Amino acid sequence: MKHFYLLFCLLFISFCFAQKSPTPSGDIDGFKVYPNPVTTGRVFIETAVNAPKKVLVFDIFGNMVLETTILRKELSVANLVSGVYVLRVLEKDKVATRKLVIK
Repeated sequence: MKHFYLLFCLLFISFCFAQKSPTPSGDIDGFKVYPNPVTTGRVFIETAVNAPKKVLVFDIFGNMVLETTILRKELSVANLVSGVYVLRVLEKDKVATRKLVIK
């Protein structure tokens, strides 16, 4: 009976990993985030396409602390307290994730 459960678990795990992810894939071309660490309350996000970007910022516990869409390069993070965050940027069908430090 243990072999049956083990086989079932392995098949389930392989099936889950074989599914195509519904989230965007691929890193954004020409992606740059500066200055990092942020000291001025503003961070600039550049890409090769410079299309509108959906920006998500998460704290170290995985809670979303900021969600916005920017049309240009500048993102205001003045209302965030000092610390380490995860920055996720979605542009068209691509996504980039970076660490963001705010001092």
